[in-house]
Amino acid sequence: MLVAMMAAGLFTAEIVSKATIENTASATALLLDSILEPLTQDLVTEKVLPAKQAAELDRLLGADQFRQRFPYLEIWREGGLVAYSTTPGLVGQRFPPPDGLVRALKGEVSAQYIDLNAREHLIRAISSKYLEIYIPIREDRSGRVIAVAEIHESPASLERELWWLRLKSWLAIGGATSLIMIGLFGIVYRGNQLILLQKRQLEERLVEIEQMYRHNRILKDRAQRASGRVAELTENNLRRIGADLHDGPAQLIGLAALSVEHVRRAEAPAEREKELGALSCVLSDALRDIRTVSKGLILPEIEGLPLPDIIKRVVSDHERRTGTKVVVHCGEISGVLTDAIKICAYRFLQEGLNNAFRHASGNGQTVMCRLDDAALNLVVQDDGGMSTSGMNGLDFGLGLIGLRERVESLGGVFCVSQRAGGGTKVEMTVVIAEESQDG
Repeated sequence: MLVAMMAAGLFTAEIVSKATIENTASATALLLDSILEPLTQDLVTEKVLPAKQAAELDRLLGADQFRQRFPYLEIWREGGLVAYSTTPGLVGQRFPPPDGLVRALKGEVSAQYIDLNAREHLIRAISSKYLEIYIPIREDRSGRVIAVAEIHESPASLERELWWLRLKSWLAIGGATSLIMIGLFGIVYRGNQLILLQKRQLEERLVEIEQMYRHNRILKDRAQRASGRVAELTENNLRRIGADLHDGPAQLIGLAALSVEHVRRAEAPAEREKELGALSCVLSDALRDIRTVSKGLILPEIEGLPLPDIIKRVVSDHERRTGTKVVVHCGEISGVLTDAIKICAYRFLQEGLNNAFRHASGNGQTVMCRLDDAALNLVVQDDGGMSTSGMNGLDFGLGLIGLRERVESLGGVFCVSQRAGGGTKVEMTVVIAEESQDG
């Protein structure tokens, strides 16, 4: 912008100076043409101006005010011949034609600063820098150029005018450049502020993404650990079920098979009836053991039930089975939960209430359920409790370990803590927003 301002300023100043000089030359030409043209018509036939006309010109140009402004004047003929001069010694001499003279002979008014090295100026020992104005003098009848008047004008007033014009042009260009630079600065500043704002937002977004990434990594690790632990627990449960079936119903059925052989060998009806009675008792015991084992494997039909109804069913079954009382605080649960969350909540309540009955004898059994935004929170607490080591996870039972893995596999948080007034608090929190939408 500064380089452009300098170039524009120099170009404009040059144009203004040239235009001012041309205007000055035109005004001077109009003034002198009315004086010189009537007195120089004899130059059509004469080489130099006759003495009478020369004396008249000397009188007109000799006035003090006129001579201060125009100290020197020559009338040139073609070829560099001086036909008249305010310096009499130059009349009749020939000099190399100046460039202004050549243009004026073609009919143009021209102006230029004096060349102090020109021979005609060296003769007069001119040391001041005048403005040379060349004015074509025309014949009255034909209008052709018969001579050229060279007038030397004092440049003092012209220089002052040029100085003010240059100053005004530089101020105008500088002001316009300043306004443009201020405007550009405003645009760049606003753009910079926008970029800084977007940068801050991007950095905040990157921090959020990094936090989310770390959270997802934690959830992924939990899910992987939970999946491995669930597989291990499933294998342990299968082994336990296999052991229960082998040690209970399988043994009884094997005993029943032996009793069948005794019934076949019995000869007396009374002995046969006795063996059949024993066989019936053994089969009844085997059937009861099988039902007992199966009862722990079957989950009630909860797919179509809302969560508050599931909580009521678990609590009702627990109260009927243990003869204890459970206090329930359950807020409104809106939205549809997935079966995975329902099953997790069912098993959590079932295991939590069983532990409350086992460790606290059913004292102060309380179930609390609430939905905070998209987070489902379930709590089972009592007035008794397990040992501190148990709460620290050192001797958790198979049920609590299974619950932890089940909750963490859904991306939730499982926590066992001791209440301030005594008792144990078991809590789970699961985000249900995405699951509910899928449901």
